[in-house]
This record gives sequence, C-alpha cells and structure tokens, in this order.
Amino acid sequence: MTIRIAETAPASEKRVIGNVLRGSVGNLIEWYDWYAYAAFSIYFSKAFFPQGDETAQFLNTAAIFAVGFLMRPLGGWMLGRFADRYGRRTALVLSVSMMAFGSLLIMLTPGYSTIGVAAPILLVLARLLQGLSVGGEYSTSATYLSEVASPGKRGFYSSFQYVTLTAGQLTALGLQIVLQQMLTEAQLYSWGWRIAFGVGALAAVAVMYLRRGMDESESYQRESGETKAGAGDRGTLRALLKHPKEVGLVVGLTLGGTVAFYTYTTYMQKFMQQTSGIETSTVTWINFFALLVFVILQPIAGRLSDRIGRRPLLLFFGIAGTVLTVPLLTVLSHTSQPVLAFLLMTGALVIVTGYTSINAIVKAELFPTKIRALGVGLPYALTVAIFGGTAELIAQALRKSGHESVFFWYVAGCILVSLIVYGTMRETSKSSELEKGSSAASQ
Repeated sequence: MTIRIAETAPASEKRVIGNVLRGSVGNLIEWYDWYAYAAFSIYFSKAFFPQGDETAQFLNTAAIFAVGFLMRPLGGWMLGRFADRYGRRTALVLSVSMMAFGSLLIMLTPGYSTIGVAAPILLVLARLLQGLSVGGEYSTSATYLSEVASPGKRGFYSSFQYVTLTAGQLTALGLQIVLQQMLTEAQLYSWGWRIAFGVGALAAVAVMYLRRGMDESESYQRESGETKAGAGDRGTLRALLKHPKEVGLVVGLTLGGTVAFYTYTTYMQKFMQQTSGIETSTVTWINFFALLVFVILQPIAGRLSDRIGRRPLLLFFGIAGTVLTVPLLTVLSHTSQPVLAFLLMTGALVIVTGYTSINAIVKAELFPTKIRALGVGLPYALTVAIFGGTAELIAQALRKSGHESVFFWYVAGCILVSLIVYGTMRETSKSSELEKGSSAASQ
C-alpha cells in the first residue's frame, strides 16, 4: 500500500521547534508556580504558622511541600490516563489550569494571625491541587516533547523539559532577587511574597491559551485513529501492568536522580542559609547562577545522548553521584565562602545533569504510545513522592536532631541503588518504542 509522503512525512523542523517552544513555555510556568513555594517559603513560613522556632517553621513548610508531592502520583495517573485517551494537548491545558488556581489560592489566603488554623489548611489544599497539576504535567509534557521531536534529535528536544523545569525555578529565584532589591525585608515577610504567586497565577492563565494552539503529536494521532477516543485499553492500569519490567525501570531510574535533584535545587537554598551560614540574599544569587549553568548543560547533554546513547550519561551520574555526594556536601556544610559554595553546587549539578537531561526521553522510549503518558508519569510520580518530595523533610529532621551528616549518606545511597539499575539496563535509544511508531507510519 502506497501512502502519499505529503500526508505522512514528519512535521518540518520549524514546526517541531514551534511545538517544543510552546510546550516548553507552559512547562516553565508550571514549574515556576511549583518552585515559588520553595523559593519564598523562607518568607511566608512565619505567616502561615504560629510564632516559634525558625527551624520548626521551616519543618512545617517542608512537610507541606512533601504533602504536595503525595498528590503527584494521583495527578500522574489521572492526567496520564487522560492524555493517553483524549490527547496530550488537552491534558496540558488542563494541568496548567489547575496550577493557576492553586497559586491564586496561596496568594489570597490570609495569615495565621488573621484566620488561625484555617491558614495552613488552605495552604495544604493549594499544594494538593498543585501536586495534582505537576504530577500530570511531567508525564504529559515528557511524552509530548518526546513524540513531537525529530527522530535522531529526541534526546536534544526532550532535554528542554528540564531546561524549562529548571528555568521555572530560575524565574522564581530571579523574581525573588528583584523583590529583595525593591522591598525591605519586613515588607517581604509581611506581603511581598504574595506577589510571586500572583505572577504565577496570571502567567498560567496566559499559558492556558497558548497551549490550545499546539499541534497534537503525530504518535497520538496515529494511535487514536486505530480506536475511538476513550475505547480499548488506552491509558488504563490494566494495560500498564502488562509492562512490569518497564515500570520497575522507571522507578529505579528515578530514585537516585530525584533525591539528588531536589537536594541540590530546592533544599540547597535553606542548606546554605542554615548550615553554611551564608546570608539569604547571597544564597539566592549562588542558586541563580548555579542553576543557570545547569540549564545551559541540559540540551548539550541531551544532544550528546543522541550521539553516544542514553546509558553512558546515566552511568556518569550514578558513579560520580555515589562517590562524590558525601565529600561535596561535607565541604559545603563547612564553608561560608560564596564563590566556593557556588563552585560546589555547580559541580553537583554537573553530575545531576547525567540524569536530568535524558530522564524524560529514556522513560518515553520504554512504553508504546497507547500507555506512554501513564507509563512515564505514574511510576515516576510515585517515586518522586516517596523520595524526592521527602528529601528536604528528612534533611530538616536530621538537622534538628543533630545528625545532618547522615543525610549526605542517604543521598549517596539512593544514587547507588539507581547506579545498579543503570548498570543492568539496556540502551533504550536502540530499542525505542518511539522509533517503532515512526517506522510503522512510514511503511
């Protein structure tokens, strides 16, 4: 059977870039909203909880940060299933709508001194909603970016998930720097932090309309053409359970990477402030420039994976992370020198790049189209909720008990578990379900 090339050829590179950019901008805003909580918690922790020990207040906000992660598996299941059955684009619009409402709720909620215990309750509700949103955002955007990318460049294009994910954190930090220059410390603690969530809510609404103009991925269109929308076993747990090995691989791939990532990004700001004793405003600058380097590294490493494979980068992360985590964190805990702190954080993020730059494409390459969003999202979200979301909570608890160094070994141990998985897994780029779909379409 002959099929006209004009009808089946992959989208032009220009169209691919356009879809990647529109999907990535939305991803950036989603993660800005998510990380604004971590970036500004040093200011609003006193607003939502009764006056007392500063570490206890940080511990409370860290606990709510972890609670938000508990909703991510549910979001990964709900929106992953939705994306597999009704389309990636529609699911992405839905996820950013939920994030907008969560940010708006945090911005408008009065403090503990005004409404008492209702304040932390509303904060928890907002984070639960944002957790649902982010759980679905990761699975759907990872799937979408992987599917719309050009064959042979999937590692490069899919790396923009962590480019925009981290750029969202950079944006939150950048706004924090601006507000620190414009407002007094008293104003930031009193009401200035609310600006960050207002900006996030407005930007999320704008992204809602932007995403409505994205193309649906060709992989999904081919799959949906075979069965009616909502029919069959697309996006069901029953279909996912037919791939137990792949599900296990996602868990093993993610465990060490998510602990390392959240340690060196969201927790690092508080670690340098509390343990290293570096001034808050200086810590913000250190985080900003280290994360800027991290963003630049993502597409470089993603493109490298298109040339040499995904597994060598994962092995680099696993080996270097296992061996160097304890020395890096130990030295960082004993320095108050900003330049040295920046170099240590940057070095750690170079190591983590071996995981972050390709984790989306590796997972997408494991699953067929009909179950890809759910397969990427649910086991990933479960692992992140259990290990990534609790990283800061564990670190703060160990610090409070006087055993902070135990946390360094905990991070290294989690990376070691993933290293064992990397050492035994196959090279996914050579047996990619994404390429199988492309090959079938061209025949």
